[in-house]
Amino acid sequence: MAQNLYGPGVRMGNWNEDIYLEEERMKDFLEKREKGQLLIQRNRRLKENLLRPMQLSITEDGYLRCGDKVMLVNPDYPETEADLVLGGDLSLCMTLDEIKSPLSDQLEVPCGLSAARTKIPVGRNTFIILSADRNAMGQVLRYGQNFCLATTGGFEDRMLYLSSDHRTLLRSSKRSWLQEVYLTDEASYLNCWQAAFLDPQLRLECEGCPVLANAKIILNHSQTNRGLAAHRHLFLSGCFGKEVEVAAHTHLDSHRVEKPRNHWMLVTGNPRRDSSTMLDVPKPPAEDARAPEQDARAPEQDARVPGQGADPGGQ
Repeated sequence: MAQNLYGPGVRMGNWNEDIYLEEERMKDFLEKREKGQLLIQRNRRLKENLLRPMQLSITEDGYLRCGDKVMLVNPDYPETEADLVLGGDLSLCMTLDEIKSPLSDQLEVPCGLSAARTKIPVGRNTFIILSADRNAMGQVLRYGQNFCLATTGGFEDRMLYLSSDHRTLLRSSKRSWLQEVYLTDEASYLNCWQAAFLDPQLRLECEGCPVLANAKIILNHSQTNRGLAAHRHLFLSGCFGKEVEVAAHTHLDSHRVEKPRNHWMLVTGNPRRDSSTMLDVPKPPAEDARAPEQDARAPEQDARVPGQGADPGGQ
């Protein structure tokens, strides 16, 4: 099979056509670069929006309200059911399709979700609490109330809702094959979630009470009644490093209590610092902070015991 082994500079074959073809390719490349239409430029703009710093809402009375910007965090816990896990506090994040994302500078709907070990509020992990009718802004969020969690992903003209639906043969999570959780721009009942009190024995009594910010809760999908879960032992490889799978499934122990995989916190901003969360605030001292002082006084008290218990008749 004949093959041209020479370049256009050798002046053999269709060298003139090859020169013009290279010039046209260079003109097309420069034109796309000036307009910002190169694939690397589109991908860079997309990642810049997703990693844009965000400011979380600050609560004054400790309660969550519709319209607040929060982070969904799965608190750290010792995992005993798997050997290799991703530790630390994991936040719910938007993920990109490795095939479709480099071809556009816009978000492809539906978008996937994952849990990543990051505590910095950015566009991909900041969510807005919305009421079911999207109108009750400023209303206190309560246990058992239908609400939505939406994110802009760093874009100003997009609003994607946290959604889920029943598992089918064509739609399920990537690793565990459980009920999928995704982001979509279609407003429907599939976007509704409910917050449940962590202790199941007090769950009915707390129905209708305000939801505390930065406290552990259970997030249940309203239609399927499945709890949002972070699978720390199922890893996903993406554009932002090692992350784990997120699905809608209620994991129960032998006492019919939700496992730590289903524990979530709606984290608000830190009023003392900008671009910080309440996770950065040090924990308050324990109630038994005076225990070391009492232990230090214990030897002195023990030394007085023999004298106090001596027989008066021996004096």
